[in-house]
Amino acid sequence: MAAAIACITTHSPSRAAYHGFGIVALSRRPDNTHSRLTDRQRVFAEYGGQVAVTPQNLDTKLRQYGNAVDMLRRSTATPDAVPIQAEFTNWRDEQEAWRTSAALFDQSHHMTDLHVEGPDVIRLLSALGVNSFKNFGCNRAKQLVVCNPDGFVIADGLLLGLESERVSIVGRPSMANWVEFHARTGGYDVAVHRDDHTSRNPLGRRVYRFEMQGPNVLDILEKVNGGPLPAIQFFHLAEMAIAGRRVRALRRRGMCGAAGIEIWGPMAEGPAVLDELMTAGAEFGLKRCGARAQSTFATESGWIASPLPAIYSGLTMKAYREWLSADSFEATASLGGSYSSKRIQDYYLTPWDLGYGHFVKLDHDFIGRDALAACANQPHRRKVSLSWDSDDILRVFESMLGEGDRAKYMEMPAACYTTFAYDTVLKDGRSVGISTYLVYTSNGREWISTAIVDEEVAQPGTEVGVLWGESDGGAAKSNIEAHVQMPIHAIVVPSPYSDRAGEPYRPYAFAGI
Repeated sequence: MAAAIACITTHSPSRAAYHGFGIVALSRRPDNTHSRLTDRQRVFAEYGGQVAVTPQNLDTKLRQYGNAVDMLRRSTATPDAVPIQAEFTNWRDEQEAWRTSAALFDQSHHMTDLHVEGPDVIRLLSALGVNSFKNFGCNRAKQLVVCNPDGFVIADGLLLGLESERVSIVGRPSMANWVEFHARTGGYDVAVHRDDHTSRNPLGRRVYRFEMQGPNVLDILEKVNGGPLPAIQFFHLAEMAIAGRRVRALRRRGMCGAAGIEIWGPMAEGPAVLDELMTAGAEFGLKRCGARAQSTFATESGWIASPLPAIYSGLTMKAYREWLSADSFEATASLGGSYSSKRIQDYYLTPWDLGYGHFVKLDHDFIGRDALAACANQPHRRKVSLSWDSDDILRVFESMLGEGDRAKYMEMPAACYTTFAYDTVLKDGRSVGISTYLVYTSNGREWISTAIVDEEVAQPGTEVGVLWGESDGGAAKSNIEAHVQMPIHAIVVPSPYSDRAGEPYRPYAFAGI
């Protein structure tokens, strides 16, 4: 097959090699009137097939259900499984490696990459992102945050400046969809090239991506580089050589104050690069993390990996909902947890909720600017980590044994059973926030989650409660067992949790809430 990444255009695509990474550069200015196509339809169109586009889209699907919350609650979708081995040693040692030695994550499969190039790249990004782009360019990176006109977050993702007019955006499909929609319908002189995550990519991924975390990472990279590494500032890009292959590298935040590096290149070169890293890292305690350990990394690092996109309501978002297909990520994702409201707007999050308030720069015009400016100086909820009481956790597992009511099962090490996780956080019997993805960490020998709470309870040491289990006892989803809700004591700890993981472990003393 000549093409690597499929993309709909109204004319034959140009097929210039995409700078040695096996990605095809396609013609600019595709038709701005098409509905969002499924991945299979995109592939057929790329190879000249005749595609009968179904008229169904997210907006019509919402009307069929009558309520966005009902649609998401009834979905049985689970978080995308990372298609790698579950464990390479065991998930406990793999978790501890990113704190004590070094850990390698294969990030090649579960994210969607959107490549955008052309004279209007920065104009497009500036019109969408809350971030400032004054200092952005080649070899720079940002955590891109995009909002709806009311200032609620649609998605966040990693933005990489590869060249002056070429970027890559790595994140959930909700980010790629929003940027692609505007690139295609907004009159921008750009080309988009989509590399969907493995489960939605019949052509296969074209770029490998490895992330390394831990105190020994720099020693390993110096060994494979054959000498000192190029100086890479935080969230800057550079090039280095591994196994005789040129790789791009990003310096990013590390766990527990240690180094964090992300490297990538053509997928065909990934096995050789991986083998070289694992061989060189053996003496430094490098462990490759399997899918089980990798599923806990986001929570320990304080990142809410999949915020619910604020797109399901409002006339201003109707055209976008009509563009999204009925089998898009947004249309098939699931909503779960004890937090319950029939208003989808109650599930929307702000940049401040996600810890991105400092990214909001009012030095340019962008979608949502006026709404964010109006609330910038108001009180905001805070992102924190929660340490769940071990005695209460034991009661959950005890309910699995013998007779009587059982609590919602907690899968180890990640009790994440829905795309968007929303559990109610309580203080003195009233709701003060939401808790997201719950995981067990061997680094603290405890269960933790990332939460968004009112300022009044955001101080470390504050005792709160979390209501664990579905409000309907699992009745809405066939893939969730019948259960009863169970209150769990928890205590607020700093986020990211990994910042305290190096402390000697000591159980928290829980008092009545």
